[in-house]
This record gives sequence, structure tokens and C-alpha cells, in this order.
Amino acid sequence: MTACTVVVPTRDRPGLLREAVDSALAQTAADTRVLVVDDGSDTPVALPAHPRLTVVRHLRPRGVSAARNLGTSLAATELVTFLDDDDRLRPGMVQRSLEVLETAAAPGPVAVLSGVAVLDRDGAEVDARLPPDLCPRGAHFSLEPVQEGRSYFGKQTLVVPREVLLDIRGFDECFRSRVVTELFWRLNPVCAIVGVPEVTYELRAHEGPRISTDRRLRQRSFRQLVATHGELLRAHPQGYAELLAQHARTSVGAGQPVAALLATARHARLDPRRTTGGLRDALRRG
Repeated sequence: MTACTVVVPTRDRPGLLREAVDSALAQTAADTRVLVVDDGSDTPVALPAHPRLTVVRHLRPRGVSAARNLGTSLAATELVTFLDDDDRLRPGMVQRSLEVLETAAAPGPVAVLSGVAVLDRDGAEVDARLPPDLCPRGAHFSLEPVQEGRSYFGKQTLVVPREVLLDIRGFDECFRSRVVTELFWRLNPVCAIVGVPEVTYELRAHEGPRISTDRRLRQRSFRQLVATHGELLRAHPQGYAELLAQHARTSVGAGQPVAALLATARHARLDPRRTTGGLRDALRRG
């Protein structure tokens, strides 16, 4: 069976990192490799030696995208997946993904997504999201309609052929937030994505900092996403409406009502006839 490398980018989270790495080494797929990329931690990463574990280091922080790209370039397996240093994999994550890849009927190349569980600070599961059954090659992932009961939320579970990722130049290192969303918009046009209706990844709540809680960074990255992919967004007005509605809700929840209004206004300027109604409906559903 094809082997997979779990790439774990990290910076200054030694306690959480150890749990993440242990969960990757505990995969039931026996040949799973783990490659930790220390993105310039103040104290270099120190982990117990293991025959399937490799640690490499950036001397200075370069960001999570650069760390993931370095891990991808150094992986010695056909497949790669990614694990944030504050999350955990369930034991069958890689094995189940490999089984689906071996039997996938979609024209190749093919990547796999599975489900994500959201845990609170006590470790209790408070939510679970399952991916779409299939995003065929040539689609644009979260800009496409999604079937009832499924979600585009679980992008962390991507298992993808390493060469496909290298061919699209990996993660865009200009982005600090919205990094994975941006990647999927470039990946799905050249790679089918098959969904597994099983939870394999645990997204953990904790007291430490997250990029997702940096309100200014998220606003800046959203503007960057729209500027970079404006033509694509205009070609998917309903998907763009959903994206803007989501951003508006997040901005209101973060105490940024002006940003929510600006998102709505920008949407109306870009395509008022075709998409304003979609935005209104999406906001109602939220």
C-alpha cells in the first residue's frame, strides 16, 4: 500500500506538539512517516527519537505555508497530509484515506478528505463536520454547492499526492490566513477530491494563540484573497455570496461590524444583479 507522510508545522508549542506527533506516529497504517518542521521556535524542537520521525528547522520564522512547503518537498512518500501542532489525528486517519484512494472511481489524480471533530477545552466533542462525497476535478471546492449535511470545513484532513501539490507550487507563502482555502481553489481544478464520511481529525480548543483569532490578520487576508482570485469569484457568484455571508457573520461575531458592511458593499459592487439575493439568503441561513 502507498505510504504517506504527516507534515507537522510548529512554532513554540512544545507541549501540544508532543501530543500531535504521538497521534501521527500512532497511525494504523504501519509505514506512516512524520516530518516535523520547526518554524524558528525560540527553543528548538526536541522530541524522542523514532525511526519514522524526522525533525527539520527554519532558523528564522517563515510562516506556516513555508513550513508546509518545506515538509512537502522533503517527504519521501507518494502522499502527504498535514497536521497542525495543536490538533490530533485519530488512529485510522491515514489508513482509511489510503483505502479510499485505492478504490476511488473518479478520474485521477485524486485526493481525500475526511471528517473533523471540534473539541472544547475539556476534550469533549461539541461539533463534527463531514466533507462532500466528491468534488470532481475541474471544480473549485468551496465555491461549488455542497450537499445537505456536508461541509467544506474540514480542509485540514487533506491527503494528497505529493507531486500534485508540488506541481501547483504548494501553499502560497504570501498568505498568513485563508491559506488552505486559497490552496483548494488551485488544487481542485487539477485534482478530484473524494470525501470519507468518517471523523479522523480532532480540532482542539486551547488557551494559546491561533492565527484564526487574529482579527486584523483575518480581515487583511480576506481582502488579499478577493484581490488575488477576483475573476474566479465573479465566475462563481453563488459561492462568492456564501463566502461573503460567512465573512460577514464572522466579522460581526468578532466585533467588526464595519468589516461586515464592507464585505456586503463590495459584493454588491462586483455583481449586484446576480449575487445580492444570494448573499441575503445566505445571511438568513446563518
